[in-house]
Amino acid sequence: MQLGNVAELYITLFALLKIGVAPVNALFSHQRTEMEAYARQIEPAVVIADRKHNLFAHDDFLDALCQQNPSLRMAVLLNENDRERSLSALIGEPEENFVATPSAADEVAFFQLSGGSTGTPKLIPRTHNDYYYSIRRSVEICRFDANTRFLCAIPAAHNYALSSPGSLGVFYGGGRVVLANDPSATLCFPLIERHQINVTALVPPAVSLWLQAIGEWGSNKSLESLELLQVGGARLSEALAARIPAEIGCQLQQVFGMAEGLVNYTRLDDDNEHIFKTQGVPMCPDDEVWVADENGNALPHGEVGRLMTRGPYTFRGYYRSPEHNASAFDANGFYCSGDLISIAEDGYITVQGREKDQINRGGEKIAAEEIENLLLRHEEIVHAALVSMEDSLLGEKSCAFIVGLRPFRAVEIRRYLRELGIADFKLPDRIEIVENLPLTAVGKVDKKRLRQLIADKQLAS
Repeated sequence: MQLGNVAELYITLFALLKIGVAPVNALFSHQRTEMEAYARQIEPAVVIADRKHNLFAHDDFLDALCQQNPSLRMAVLLNENDRERSLSALIGEPEENFVATPSAADEVAFFQLSGGSTGTPKLIPRTHNDYYYSIRRSVEICRFDANTRFLCAIPAAHNYALSSPGSLGVFYGGGRVVLANDPSATLCFPLIERHQINVTALVPPAVSLWLQAIGEWGSNKSLESLELLQVGGARLSEALAARIPAEIGCQLQQVFGMAEGLVNYTRLDDDNEHIFKTQGVPMCPDDEVWVADENGNALPHGEVGRLMTRGPYTFRGYYRSPEHNASAFDANGFYCSGDLISIAEDGYITVQGREKDQINRGGEKIAAEEIENLLLRHEEIVHAALVSMEDSLLGEKSCAFIVGLRPFRAVEIRRYLRELGIADFKLPDRIEIVENLPLTAVGKVDKKRLRQLIADKQLAS
């Protein structure tokens, strides 16, 4: 199923759940490669999509998909003129003598997608029970109720937008969901004012754009109804976090979760120290979370290492991925997410980055997020991303991609970082000033593309 931020997404999802069909919640930004990979894995009987998507504007891709997948029997399309396969027509003419045939509560309800920044996303089986618990507990922590007016401006099918507490949490609490096609300030600010939105969820790059818009427009008046801004999907820098209450004028809640299960929140009554500097604590008392070194040994509080977790709503393995599951779980069933974290004595988690985000510069390890956060302290730097680039002598060097409010010279950036007191080996070896950073389908900075971009430039020179 591939539908964008439209009401039909939820109507169709609930209908499929009622008849026991487990869909793959593909993101609207996914293209041929991803869709073909999903089809190979699940052998679908039905494709549900939108004619407004370039893949389905004509039947060429559908025809090819049918040829590649003999299991595929039909397509149901939004914005389709043929009533025989029109999603709108089906919704408008519900079955009168319908009998619900949902799958068992411990069976797979649907498939979510892994949030990795490289390769085709893997399929994550989520059961009715584990997802229901995740939503219900999230609603309790975030205090969603009938008065909640939630703006969904990130991809609606994504796990974060769907269940943390997301739109499903709003429905559970009896509130209202307003949909936006993208999180731009020009689109969202008028919607917030018109519908008196009091909660929304963003990823860090969108937060930067909102803050930039407020600065340029000189006012946050259209956001007066907004009470809570959730930020997740990637690490939020402390510098950006501290600006949210001051400039957007609402409370911040950090969300650190994964489609595989585990969800952490800062609590609404936490102090600023925890809200600005950490990504919260697990939402369930039965969540088991610890930090491992590269050999799988437990590390003490405050030490940085791999996140290991298992719990009542965390999955047990990717669908049809035995080789990946063998490396993703330890012998005791703990899942290794690839996140690098530290856990304080009070249980609060701080995300330090991803294992793949470490740059090994001649044996010196550089955590990309550390440098990115330092760069973002600069009041004229909007976005920053640090990636590795190949080097014949050191193995890897670092390249910083920077989006600024004005042109910067490389020497100026390095001087600024030196003044913050970092080691020389952490200074970016190369600095690229760009207009924007490429994003993945779920709104994270696409570091794979950035690494390829700098590799191409190195090759050309």
